[in-house]
Amino acid sequence: MSISKILNSLEESWQRDNILLNIKKGLGTDEIVSEFLVKNESQIKELNSLLKPKDIDLLNQVEKLSTCESKLINEIKNLNYLENNHILNQKKIVSSKRGSHNKISSFMINWSNKFVVIALLTISAIALSKQAMA
Repeated sequence: MSISKILNSLEESWQRDNILLNIKKGLGTDEIVSEFLVKNESQIKELNSLLKPKDIDLLNQVEKLSTCESKLINEIKNLNYLENNHILNQKKIVSSKRGSHNKISSFMINWSNKFVVIALLTISAIALSKQAMA
């Protein structure tokens, strides 16, 4: 079997909707991965035997891309948490009527948060487009 056929078959087995359902059911990521490896053991072994060094380099790049995307998701979650905290803090500041210094600092915090999110999304988009071109 060719590499592309094996990859297509594995991709069909790894349907994101089903993975999300398993996560919602409470299955852990290790369980999901282990189950996938058991179900597709022969195809994975065959794929592994067909991989060349350049293919392994590509897999390493895809792994780094996934790690980068995971970090981006965590940063976005953290920014959302920080932004919600910031809104609560702003309400406290407004109620205490501290002055214009707080308005400037809140503007800078909001602006920097948006800048970080845009920068991370741009980096991710560039990495994805480079991967697609490779």
